[in-house]
Amino acid sequence: MKQKKILTDQDERFETYYRKYKDKPILVLLGLYKGQYHRFLISSFFYLIKHSPALFTPLLVSNVINGVLAGGDMAVRAILLNVGIWIVLLLVHLPANYLHSKYKSSLTRETEAGLRAALVRKLSELSILYHIRMPSGKLQSKIIRDVDNIEVMSSQLFVNLINIVMNVTITLVLTASKNRVVLLFFVLVAPIASLTIIAFRKKIKSANRNYRLEMEETSARVMEMVEMVPATRAHALEDVERARMIQQLEETAEKGYELDMIQANFGAVGWVVFQLFQALCLAFTGFMALRGMILVGDITFYQSSFTTVVNQVTAMINLLPIITKGLESIVSVGEVLTSEEVEVNNGKEVIDELKGEYSFSHVGYQYPDTEEPILKDVTLDVPAGSTVAVVGESGSGKTTLMSLIIGYMPPLNGKIVIDGKDITDIDLKSYRRFLSVVPQTPLLFTGTLRDNITYGLELVSEEQLQRAVQAASLTKLIEDLPQGLDTVLEEHGANLSGGQRQRIAIARAIIRNPKVIVLDEATSALDVISEREIQKALGTLIKDRTTFVVAHRLSTIRNADWIIVMDHGAIAEQGTYAQLMEKQGIFYHMENLQITLSQ
Repeated sequence: MKQKKILTDQDERFETYYRKYKDKPILVLLGLYKGQYHRFLISSFFYLIKHSPALFTPLLVSNVINGVLAGGDMAVRAILLNVGIWIVLLLVHLPANYLHSKYKSSLTRETEAGLRAALVRKLSELSILYHIRMPSGKLQSKIIRDVDNIEVMSSQLFVNLINIVMNVTITLVLTASKNRVVLLFFVLVAPIASLTIIAFRKKIKSANRNYRLEMEETSARVMEMVEMVPATRAHALEDVERARMIQQLEETAEKGYELDMIQANFGAVGWVVFQLFQALCLAFTGFMALRGMILVGDITFYQSSFTTVVNQVTAMINLLPIITKGLESIVSVGEVLTSEEVEVNNGKEVIDELKGEYSFSHVGYQYPDTEEPILKDVTLDVPAGSTVAVVGESGSGKTTLMSLIIGYMPPLNGKIVIDGKDITDIDLKSYRRFLSVVPQTPLLFTGTLRDNITYGLELVSEEQLQRAVQAASLTKLIEDLPQGLDTVLEEHGANLSGGQRQRIAIARAIIRNPKVIVLDEATSALDVISEREIQKALGTLIKDRTTFVVAHRLSTIRNADWIIVMDHGAIAEQGTYAQLMEKQGIFYHMENLQITLSQ
């Protein structure tokens, strides 16, 4: 429960920081860890203790060498004292390493989980249009890859960077205490490091962004390819699909290669520059020893100290690609967390009951980036408890009309009034508690059959479950399954037929005992026998409930109270089945065509 509370608090806080510092990713990063900096400092303290043997070894070795060269009792004392200190430092390494890892990992992993939780919450709030435009593979890449990059950068920036600074500081202080001339030589490393960073910074940032975008596109293409496997196999298009994917993978590899080469050159240039200075350091301190300016043993100390400075500055330079990648990932995650395409219910009227009376007044809708509206001037009154069937050719606006009824998006023109209330003024979450939706493509998840039917419901009696099972004609299927209702379904219900999956979706709708039902071609995947059974069950279910039916088979809607025929986004005809057949218009010709084709 404590962990759940932590994630909830972070979830609420993270989006705030993203909005506040939208164009400043480094400030966003600091915001993610606000109030927790002390844990990084504690981790860094134990990191310093853990690495103390490496920090002080050059000095200890130098003291021993100088003591031996001096000879006598001084040599014995130098050996015993310095070796003793070395052993003590080695003994504290293990506990210090444990505490360093504990503080660092617990904080970064908590933040990582909290950031993913924030993304999951945001994705659940974003509009249907956002999800239509944004491929799921790209969203998956942001949740997995980008958050992982941020976690890696956090560890490097907040722990390793602090440690680098402390190591360099301690080394320089020790050097200054022995010889300030050598210290001035060490300080020359800083401007060279700065020049190296400046030379490569823009190239690395640009390469990281290009690679990130290409990886998102690849992730989206892979998921699309997996979903298209049945169609690809059915049409013998494996070679075509493989070639398409190979081209995408080659483009991604090329972007990755460009990034790798920039980073490799960056690291190589830095390494060569610092190794040259290390060679100069050896020559410099060697000549100082020849002239008696320093002791012979101090050459080892200064050489090791300079190596430490070089390694730490090199490590700082090597952090640049990691930090650049992490900051780019912060920007990527921010694209989701700062999106304004959300459904806002705060301050709107909460619906405690629903009768199901609908009034459409000159309703119109047009999708973004399209030239023509998909719905035009739809005017319709639907009494509570009635069944309205919507028919028409593909692209005529049927599914869009259902989306407006569910509240996926508001109408751009006109008004939809529900029980006397404008749909834009009510809390849609509370409204949807009274709805059941059965889409054309059933949506099932990996879990038991029982879990799929009772999805989202906490208290469901066995009697309620059995009634829904019987009404959806699932009894025989459950009897044939190895573990009945507790049989685990494969991804998307792949181990079931299309008709079986649809009946499970219908059972999920039935068990909710809704006031309003939306059936978007819900029986299109069923065979004739199953369809008749479902129609009978639905006849009982929809009694006294407002029902909207998008129908492909016109024979299934003969008993509908009202039928509207959509054509190019407008209502072309409306009336009862008998009235439309008598009119001999669009509906009449559609029905006769289906009858002819079925014979």
